[in-house]
Amino acid sequence: MGFNKPTGPFHENAMRIKAKDSYRQCQGRILAEFKFTILSFFFVMIFSNAAAYDPLDPNGNITIKWDVMSWTPDGYVAVVTINNFQLYRHIMSPGWTLGWTWAKKEVIWSMVGAQTTEQGDCSKFKGNIPHCCKKTPTVVDLLPGVPYNQQFTNCCKGGVVTAWGQDPAASVSAFQVSVGLAGTTNKTVKLPKNFTLLGPGPGYTCGPAKIVPSTTFLTPDRRRKTQSLMTWNVTCTYSQFLARKNPNCCVSFSSFYNDTITPCPSCACGCQNKNNCIKSDSKLLSVVGINTPKKDSTPLLQCTHHMCPIRVHWHVKLNYKDYWRVKVSITNFNYRMNYTQWTLVVQHPNLDNVTQVFSFDYKPLVPYESINDTGMFYGMKFYNDLLMEAGPFGNVQSEVLLQKNKETFTLKQGWAFPRKVYFNGDECMLPPPDTYPFLPNSAHANPLAFSTLIVSMLFLLMTVW
Repeated sequence: MGFNKPTGPFHENAMRIKAKDSYRQCQGRILAEFKFTILSFFFVMIFSNAAAYDPLDPNGNITIKWDVMSWTPDGYVAVVTINNFQLYRHIMSPGWTLGWTWAKKEVIWSMVGAQTTEQGDCSKFKGNIPHCCKKTPTVVDLLPGVPYNQQFTNCCKGGVVTAWGQDPAASVSAFQVSVGLAGTTNKTVKLPKNFTLLGPGPGYTCGPAKIVPSTTFLTPDRRRKTQSLMTWNVTCTYSQFLARKNPNCCVSFSSFYNDTITPCPSCACGCQNKNNCIKSDSKLLSVVGINTPKKDSTPLLQCTHHMCPIRVHWHVKLNYKDYWRVKVSITNFNYRMNYTQWTLVVQHPNLDNVTQVFSFDYKPLVPYESINDTGMFYGMKFYNDLLMEAGPFGNVQSEVLLQKNKETFTLKQGWAFPRKVYFNGDECMLPPPDTYPFLPNSAHANPLAFSTLIVSMLFLLMTVW
């Protein structure tokens, strides 16, 4: 026995409603997929741009400025200045390496204060031989102590450039270059392209050269202004993601109110060097030349569970009525690296009330004027501004006295530990929040109440039996 298919106006109306519902569902799925695609696109764009953005130093960059000072029969003489406008990231030894690609067939006739690493093929020249004929020259700074006639202002420091926030006077490096087979007027000069900067390793990305208003100079008597004939700038920004896959440092915590020490996370800096590490009591450390740096900057690390070259330890030492004291220690586990003019940046809400720093220099960093929660620690000159290689002298330490803000200060929930830590401009890995040293239970047992409980339980047992 079969059933007849439903017919009539009610059935037709139900079918129309069902069709409309299906259409709305399909339209909703398409709209959701479109929104997901748009959001994914914006996420990728934002993430790619944020890779070189440092929230603690939003305006930090290295600016390379070319000032054409005079014209020559076949080109120009320019002064190239490298300005490090980063607050706490400097270029350490073995120094910067600058490269670019010439727009035409330019050559470098001579240089003062720097040199190219290769001369290239200059066989077509007779008589005067250029300093460099490569299409893509690579320039490095001269070492200290070169003859006076090879020196230039702010040159010859081995490429080491201090962070602007630490020492503005030492945050500049410069050299002079004489360029041939180039334009001889503002309209015929073609700007170099594809600038690269190693500082000393990868991490910097340089934008294109842009013509800017000519630089003005004051004469030595400061009574007359002169200006360059032409000026262009190149801006380079740093990204820790491009510099290395893993962090370069880690942080450990301890406190006076808990015997537990929170160590650095295991393999915080990657464990790829674990097979080549050396124990602190190894006889290999007495071998001559073991501490000599390698050309590829390969580290020789002490065997640790974190395998980091640098460990920063933050110890909450004392708690006074109106103040609290912290001890900060920096330990070097790399047997082949001395850190000259090191910097340590810490973000903590109580850094707006720093009272005294005992063995380090300190400078507050205020990238956002309304927020003062970040500070830079660095070594005192000629005292502890050099962090020695791993070993008995491979550490520096200081204590910090901070005044309490009674409305916000607490030792609960890890508030006394920093939010972010940077060493030499690279962010360090912090332990997981649930491993921070915690306050002991403040509820003390009442002996009288405890004894009463025991008597009651015994009485209950006797009654039952």
